[in-house]
Amino acid sequence: MQELRPFWAKFFKFNWEFALVLVLVVCVTRFILVLDANQSGNYGLIGIVMLLSAITPFLFLTRYGRKKIGMVKPTKYAALLIAFVTGLIFSLILHYLGHYLYGTTFQNWYAYIGKSYNIPVVITERDKAVLFSIMAGTGMIFSPVGEELFFRGIVHSAFAKSIGDSRASVADSTAFALTHISHFGLVYLNSQLGFYPVPALIWVVGMFLVSLMFFVFKKNSGSILGAIMCHAGFNLGMIYAIFYLM
Repeated sequence: MQELRPFWAKFFKFNWEFALVLVLVVCVTRFILVLDANQSGNYGLIGIVMLLSAITPFLFLTRYGRKKIGMVKPTKYAALLIAFVTGLIFSLILHYLGHYLYGTTFQNWYAYIGKSYNIPVVITERDKAVLFSIMAGTGMIFSPVGEELFFRGIVHSAFAKSIGDSRASVADSTAFALTHISHFGLVYLNSQLGFYPVPALIWVVGMFLVSLMFFVFKKNSGSILGAIMCHAGFNLGMIYAIFYLM
């Protein structure tokens, strides 16, 4: 059976070349848009990129193809809860590492990312809780769904068709980690673009490791939902750290 829809099968095979095309088109576009948003403060287009990432499997794949990338019911529902908690813990570990090394300076990845949340300096606890709930809710839905359907879904499976699951996980995790340099590493401060080499390296390694973890829970749960839940837990931990631990 064919993973790609008939129209796309005329131009591509479901293999590493197709995966690479997707990574270059989507990730490079996202990289540029995030850097621009860090400068302008307008993150609206990033939401569109996440939406496009989420619909990519529906655009390119047949029903069989979507099943092959893990868009099925989980075989182990308990693994979803474990995935969520594990992602949350990993995120908090990354917070404490950043705080230990860099305090609340912008060399701390969460401090830099947190500035995009525009949390008022003077804010009541109630209003802070409302803002946190909004940010946590969106953060636990949009990027986990969009990124996991893309990276651990269609991209991973296309790579795996050519090089196997283990190498494909390294490939999609590398793409995921490098894409996140635009979120932290290349920083826009005081109207200038800068680069923090050592903090960026730690951040990229962290993103690479958490990406591998997302794939582990996809396998453990038997569904892409395992990766989504782990990613959602990670984002919740990051947002909680930004609002309440810094």
